[in-house]
Amino acid sequence: MTAPLPLGSTIGIIGGGQLGRMLAMAAARLGYRTVVLEPQVDCPAAQVANGQIVAAYDDPAALDELASASAVVTYEFENVPVVAAAHLARSVAVYPPARALEVAQDRVAEKTFLNGIGIATADFRAVENDEELAAALHAFDGSGILKTRRMGYDGKGQMVFRNMTSGGFDGACSSLGNVPLILESFVPFEREISIIAARGVDGAVAAFDPAENIHRNGILASSSVPAAAGESTALAARDAARRILDALDYVGVIGVEFFVMADGSLLANEIAPRVHNSGHWTEAACVVSQFEQHIRAVAGLPLGDANRHSDCVMENLIGDDIDKVPALLAEQDVAMHLYGKAEARPGRKMGHFTRISPRR
Repeated sequence: MTAPLPLGSTIGIIGGGQLGRMLAMAAARLGYRTVVLEPQVDCPAAQVANGQIVAAYDDPAALDELASASAVVTYEFENVPVVAAAHLARSVAVYPPARALEVAQDRVAEKTFLNGIGIATADFRAVENDEELAAALHAFDGSGILKTRRMGYDGKGQMVFRNMTSGGFDGACSSLGNVPLILESFVPFEREISIIAARGVDGAVAAFDPAENIHRNGILASSSVPAAAGESTALAARDAARRILDALDYVGVIGVEFFVMADGSLLANEIAPRVHNSGHWTEAACVVSQFEQHIRAVAGLPLGDANRHSDCVMENLIGDDIDKVPALLAEQDVAMHLYGKAEARPGRKMGHFTRISPRR
């Protein structure tokens, strides 16, 4: 087994948003230093890290500087250029591996990968132009969700079609930028859940309890634990996460989103090769949060206990929701985490809070 990083070692983090911020805080609790590569000065992560390299994510000189300063490098978002991860991996360990980025960055590659390891998804078709869109919609009885294959998040880069059996979708591809697209079929799901799991360098896997998620305008609004799903569904989610982690020879935390069908079966929606918004509840309801779990994994430490000690509901503070903070802080059993962002904008995640209650 690889020896764990010595205390005082530096962990490099690509990306300076709130996830990088919480990773840096978890690293500090475990005795590690952090340096962040992020083009935005005074980003949320840099406010709590030991240093920042202000440069683009694919700047070769900046990547070399990050590699020389770090004992291991990780990242906080899945759109890190694969070439950047590969460049770093020539001189420093990079977790999760670049293969996870390749799979997660392209929705067609992602679903093909999932299907290839026996995990069901919604039906899908690759789409390059309006003619291919017409054929795909015909196959799905005129309905589906058209998405960019790459870079979309929080509901961006999407278009919904319902009962479009007689045309009316000319120009749809150009409106999304004439980029490679995917049409996904609608599925009659009852709820959405996600599971946060981790794999260590030794292959050990630990999974938190599934959370039930509610989205508004394509953005996660809340995550509740326990999810209103049966034990067999939870076990299936854990099994799927383990298969994904093992197939990718993964190290670190991963988020996997699922649709739960009426019979309790699961369709995987997407994977996120990083700590995940729907796992923020672990800060308040578990002894070891997803952020500490990720640092443990990439540092070669034993994974922590993923059991929860409390039930909880995590809610995002989006845009002007930040104005609710004083009232929320007056409540009992509320754990607050703000991200250090100076400007509240519509759709921007400013923080989150978690209400905990005794475990049932």
